[in-house]
Amino acid sequence: MSTTRPCSPGDRGPESGDAPGASPAGAPGVEASQGGAATVASASPGGRQVRRLSFDGASGVVPLARDFARQALYAWAWLPAATADQRAAAEDVLLVVSELVTNACLHAEGPDAMVLTCDNKVIRVEVSDRGTGQPAPRTPHRAGRPGGHGMFIVQRLCLDWGVVRTPDVTGKTVWAELGAPA
Repeated sequence: MSTTRPCSPGDRGPESGDAPGASPAGAPGVEASQGGAATVASASPGGRQVRRLSFDGASGVVPLARDFARQALYAWAWLPAATADQRAAAEDVLLVVSELVTNACLHAEGPDAMVLTCDNKVIRVEVSDRGTGQPAPRTPHRAGRPGGHGMFIVQRLCLDWGVVRTPDVTGKTVWAELGAPA
């Protein structure tokens, strides 16, 4: 489902200071990654865990984003996977990360930041960029043609996805939510 809602149904909405690239007050774990990108790991109220990655000055952003997401999946005990369903769920998260960051590279001027949020049941991936376009699955979807499959893949793998735009600010945040394996 393609939406332009800022939050998925039942979501508590953005918390203050949870803008992509923002560091929450007192956030532990600021560490440098490849390409000079900074990561921040924190826990928020209600047991939600948040990790942020800034792409400022980074090169190779798609592998950087996948590695960052993989580290988060290990920290959140999604990996190593004990069952095939758990492994598939973790691989789906990594694929969605790749697709959203790749789309920011191809259709915007590259990603600015990525935020991963995890609670017991859902992982939310947010990728911010400065692009003005509106992501949408290509219709009709033609599986045999090269290119244009990114948002179709996101739509198929995710519980929901959408776009957040802030008035008077250039760019957008594309978000997608994936369910934890049973």
